Amino acid sequence: MAKKQTTIFYCSGCGYETQKWLGRCPGCEEWNTMAEFKPAPAAKRKTTGGISRGAAAAEAVSLKSVPSINEERTVTGIGEFDRVLGGGLVDGSVVLLGGDPGIGKSTLLLQVAARLASRKKVFYASGEESLRQLKMRADRVSVADDLIVTAVTDLETLLSLTADLNPNVLVVDSVQSIYRSELDSVPGSVSQVREVTGELVRMAKEQNIAVFLIGHVTKEGVMAGPRLLEHMVDCVLYLEGDRYHSFRILRGVKNRFGSTNEIGVFMMEAEGMVEVANPSHLFITQRREQALGAVITASMEGTRPLLVEIQSLVAPTAYPTPRRTTTGIDSNRVALVMAVLEKHAGTSFFGLDTFVNVVGGVRLFETAADLALAFSLTSSLKGISLNGDTVAVGEVGLTGEIRPVSRISQRLGEAVKLGFKRFVLPQANLEELKKSSDKFKGIQLVGVDNIKEAIGVALLK
Repeated sequence: MAKKQTTIFYCSGCGYETQKWLGRCPGCEEWNTMAEFKPAPAAKRKTTGGISRGAAAAEAVSLKSVPSINEERTVTGIGEFDRVLGGGLVDGSVVLLGGDPGIGKSTLLLQVAARLASRKKVFYASGEESLRQLKMRADRVSVADDLIVTAVTDLETLLSLTADLNPNVLVVDSVQSIYRSELDSVPGSVSQVREVTGELVRMAKEQNIAVFLIGHVTKEGVMAGPRLLEHMVDCVLYLEGDRYHSFRILRGVKNRFGSTNEIGVFMMEAEGMVEVANPSHLFITQRREQALGAVITASMEGTRPLLVEIQSLVAPTAYPTPRRTTTGIDSNRVALVMAVLEKHAGTSFFGLDTFVNVVGGVRLFETAADLALAFSLTSSLKGISLNGDTVAVGEVGLTGEIRPVSRISQRLGEAVKLGFKRFVLPQANLEELKKSSDKFKGIQLVGVDNIKEAIGVALLK
């Protein structure tokens, strides 16, 4: 009698498995995330004496007996992309690139593949576009014709073509469009994405092929498919930005061969993705001198200082519940700074709508922008502008103190290069600058200890 095939329900959010459907996942406690799939029958392994043949190759060794090697990196030729990867592409690595629809994922990887094709054999497999569509995109971004391409959605066919060509680099666009015929589920389902990614990772490690995977994201902005997908690959990159702005930020959230604190800045132009060597200059060139609610801050993105402008608009409302709208900065952080201003600086936002925006589609995550945010909110509320040559840096504590930030010399050095002459910073950082360096002589440095003092010395009277 044949064994009945078991149906498994798999959570698309956290990967929790169960044999029955549940409305709420016990793992992540999300509702309606259970997807049904039938696992493929496992192939029988040949054994000798009850022990698998594959197990004989495994052995336990001392760590000091393992030879040390330096990973070989291939420079793609796109400086911002290489920066995020940690210096270049590592042979045999698997890189997953995600982002919103239309953000430029395919365009960026097509340009990367074209740059690599001049030195490596590159195979570009598209499961979402036909060869004619791919050719149109290549003509638009001026991609060379020596790139090997195919339009395929079947995993077995893709693996066969890859084995025949034996490329150095494989680009798959996208991993959700490739399916394995042995599985009954549709392409893009949990089981398909897991099996397809597993086979591609295995091939990359066995044949030493660098693989790029393009992945879709959900409406929450996370990678579609099982959470296991991000754990299987070596590097996870997200392409961020507002679709209505030309700026794009490539951010690494996982990298086994480098730092995850680096970002790359691009501009989406008619000829494709153009890397930005000095993003600070572009983000602040359109600012107006002494505009109400506009304040410049110096943020650190990895090892790169980035000058961005924070804008706030505080206006009366006729509704009982004021609106609190933020773009590019955490809304909880904005609420915290507003509460500190009300408690320790005597500034009330009762009955007022508050809108905060970071110019250029940049997203600020670090707390060093708190002081600039406080200045921006107070400036718009009181109608008093900040000096146009001023940069503000500092973390605001719950008791109203201004806490020091890291890498203050790099932040102020970037601002000096762009012509800023006045800096408001934590008093502790000011003492640090006086002891360690004298390169900021002739520049007005204003140290502050608390939020009330900062508001008093920063805004123009």
